[in-house]
Formats: sequence, structure tokens, C-alpha cells
Amino acid sequence: MATGLTTIDYLVVAIYLVGTLALGLWIGRRVKTGKDFFLGGRQLPWWAIGMSLVATDIGGTDIIGVGGAAFAHGLAVANFEWIGCVPAMIVAAFVFIPYFWRIGVYTIPEFLERRFNASLRSALALCWLIFMACNLGIMLLASAKMMGAMVNVEAVSDWFGWEVERSLAIARIQWVCILATAAMVGVYTCAGGLAAVVYTDMIQCAVMIAGCLLVVALGLIEIGGISGLREGIAQHESDTLTESEVGDSVDAAQTRRGRERTSLILPVDTATPFPWTGIFFGLALILSPAYWIGNQAIVQRSLGAKSEFEAKAAYIWGALLKNIIPFIVAVPGLIALVMFPQLEDGDQAFPKLVSVLLPTGLRGVFLAAFIAALMSSIDSYLNSASTIVTNDFYRRFVNVQADEQRILLIGRGVTLLLVLWAIFFAGYLMGRSEGIYAIFQTMMAFFQGPALAVLMSGLLWRRATGTAALIGFIAGVLSSIGLFALTQPQVYTALGWKPLFQISEPFLYFSVWAFLVSLSLIVPISLCTKPDPASKQQYVVFATESQNGEPR
Repeated sequence: MATGLTTIDYLVVAIYLVGTLALGLWIGRRVKTGKDFFLGGRQLPWWAIGMSLVATDIGGTDIIGVGGAAFAHGLAVANFEWIGCVPAMIVAAFVFIPYFWRIGVYTIPEFLERRFNASLRSALALCWLIFMACNLGIMLLASAKMMGAMVNVEAVSDWFGWEVERSLAIARIQWVCILATAAMVGVYTCAGGLAAVVYTDMIQCAVMIAGCLLVVALGLIEIGGISGLREGIAQHESDTLTESEVGDSVDAAQTRRGRERTSLILPVDTATPFPWTGIFFGLALILSPAYWIGNQAIVQRSLGAKSEFEAKAAYIWGALLKNIIPFIVAVPGLIALVMFPQLEDGDQAFPKLVSVLLPTGLRGVFLAAFIAALMSSIDSYLNSASTIVTNDFYRRFVNVQADEQRILLIGRGVTLLLVLWAIFFAGYLMGRSEGIYAIFQTMMAFFQGPALAVLMSGLLWRRATGTAALIGFIAGVLSSIGLFALTQPQVYTALGWKPLFQISEPFLYFSVWAFLVSLSLIVPISLCTKPDPASKQQYVVFATESQNGEPR
């Protein structure tokens, strides 16, 4: 079967993209104020928000990155969708999201100023801005990798008149993909704001799930079903045993490694980045609630819901959809391991499956689904990053009296600047060898633990003070960055130390220790400092006093 895209495939993709762009621009006609742009006029329905939550969370980085992680390390990466999403979404739906909606904030950092102080608001807003801006580049890179694996490089080179070697042609194709994706998403996000993001995400979610399920089904058929998958993994482990493992016991080593590939719970001494301790303490208790309760790109959708009930219902609907996601993003990595065991780059696992399994036409449908997934994440982070810049910096420190039309103009201008930055950062990442998923998760681990410590102490404990929260947050972020630095070979070798962690890519442990550092400072410093005034303490989620914050 041919592995390149045909004219029919390109036509399918073009029709889909034009339709998405048209929808976003049509919605943009209704955007008249800053509130319309950033919160969809608070008129968004629960069913659209729920699908948008899922589409945002399983964008191009997940389709490429999770498949690549499963190819390299096994099924344990699926925990990032199950234990890493569903429990936290349910808790958030019934406790925290309705509360944020009631007090009418635009951003999570804005809430932290109401609860603590402006310094903490700015610190967290800056962290989120840096993360989301960099993540935009990561997602554009994911689109480039997919296109580089799927297109017929020779045909494209002939069409453009490129007389260069294959590697350079692939690089040029990736650049074209980055520029085209950035331009398209930037246009409809600038035009329609959050409403365009949510409604296009809804369609993209359905297309994406259907496309990924198709790849899984055809892949399992190709390798002989579940039994064929197990046999293929066992054969791969047998073929890759080391000399020491062969000397001990071939059967025992093969069985142990095969189980690690297909198990959700891995031992502490696993060679993968996903030991059960990291999954439970780092993911389930820290990164997951920090993501679903404090991630601006996620929470902002529910802040635009029609009512408190619909904000809650959106999270429940999203949690239900989340249960099928591991099957469609992680299992393909295992299928690719069986079909292409010599593949050097795990991030090419999913694109390779698509190019080999899907016939002409369907290949274009899936590529459209992948681009949909990618765009759903890019537009979300574009809109949310713009919200933070406009509301937490410009509106807070530059022009407090800015009217809604001015805020709308600034929001659109910031969106365009972020698009340009994303293109630059994607180009920088093209020259690096790290897996997409590892880059994404490591960046989150730098500040998600401290952010959760600050957010939970502010939401649940009256006695927490702004001074303590700020000190705890900064110390936690510095500790996570320090741990990351000490895991770099050039650093610990120069110091004459042994590695702090025995697993590869220990980002889950960064979040645990950073959270503990922050919390261990917030509690005693709060008890040693003067309590915040009652106007601050009323923002504890279970406070009996009425909240006086009104939607702006």
C-alpha cells in the first residue's frame, strides 16, 4: 500500500479545513466585546464545553506523544488519561468549577488576587503564560512530524520544484505545515474567541475520536487481534533481550518486560518514566487536580457556561468521554511496536500506522482528524494565553479603565503575537531530540505542584496568607527547576554526584517534591504571619459568607 497522501487525501483535508475556518469566522461575527471574546458571552452550552474539554486535552501532542510513549515504554502511559483525568474532573465538577463560575472570574490568577494578593496573581499568570506559549510551539511541531511521515516527499518536492536531498525536503514540508496551521488557527481564534474555540472543538472532538478508533480497529485486524498484539510484544521483548538478561533467564526476562509493556501498574524500579509511585503521588494527587482545577486553558471553558449547572455538567460529560481516550491514543503505540519494531523515533509510531493502514481517502480523513485535534489544542491555548496577558497584565497594570472594545482589540493583537512566537519556538524544537510528550509534561511539572499547593490552601484553608502563598509558590517552582537541573548528566557529572532519580524523565517526581516544598512553607509561614482580612478569607470555597465578586 502506498504510504503517501494522494490528491483525494489532500482534497478531503482541504474541504475540512475550509469548513472549520468558515465556522470560526461565522461565529466571529457575533463577537463585539472583550467578554464575548474571552468567555463566549457566558452563553456556552454544557455539551459543547464538555467535548471542547476533551478535544483540548487530547490534541496533537497526545495523539503523537502518547502513542510515542506507549511505543517506547508501554501501556502505563494510559494512566495519564484514566487516573490522570477522570477522578479530578469529577471532584472539580462538584466542588471547584461551580464556585469559580459563581464568583465570575476570567482567570485562575485573578481568583488568587482576590484570595491572596496581586503579586501571587502575577507570578502564576507568568508561569501559565510561559507554559502555554511554549506549548503552542510543541503542538505545531506535532503537526509537522505527522505531515513529514505521511506525505509523499518526492511528489511534494517535484510539485514545489525542490531539488534537494530527502531530509531537507522533509524539513521544508514541516515548515510549510507549521506556517499553514498557525495561520489558519490564528485567523479563526482572533475572529471568534472562546466561542469559536468551543464550537470548532466540538466538531473536531467527534472527528478525532472516530479517526483514531478507525486506526485502532484496522491495526488490530492487521496484527491478528488482541492475541496477535500480545504475541507480537512478547516476540519483540525476546528479540531485544540484553546479554545479561539472556544469561539470567530468557523466559523470566521476556515475561517481565512483556508485562511491563502491557501493565498499567509498574514497580518502583521500572526503567520507564511511569512507576506506580510516580503515577499515584505525582499524577493522581498532584498533576491531575492541578491540571483540571487550575489550568486556565481548561477552566476557562466552564467559566463561559450559561449557568452554574451547565459548568458542572460540562465536566461530567467530559469525564465520561475521557474513558475511551486511552484506547485510541495509547494502544496504537503498542500496535506500531509490533508492526514496526525497528522504528527509531517513537513519535513517528502513530503517523507510520496511519500512512500504512489507511487507504486513499480515509488517510485524508484521518489527517483531517489529526489536524482537528491539533487545532483544538492550539486555539485553546492561544485564547487562554491571550486572556492571561490581557486580563492579568494589561487590564490589571496598564489600563485598569479599559472598555470592552479596547480589551477586544488588545486580545486579538496578543493572539497574533502569540502565533508568531509559536512558529519561532516550533522551529527551535525541530532541532532537538526529546519526545514531545516528555517536553510537555516536564514543563508542566515545573510549576503545577506549587500552583496546586497555593490553590488548595487558598480554597480550603482560611488561615492561609498571601505572604506565605507567594513564598511557597516561588520556592516550589525553584525547587522543581533545581531537581530538573540535577537530573541532567552534564550537571551531576560535573558535581561528582549520582543521578537523583533512577528512572528516565522523572517529571512526575518533580511535581511531588515541588508540591511538598510549597506546602511545607505555606503552612508554618501562614501561622506565623498576620491573618489576611475577612474580605480575602471569604473566598474559601466552603465559606458561609456571601461572595461579593461579580462578573466583570
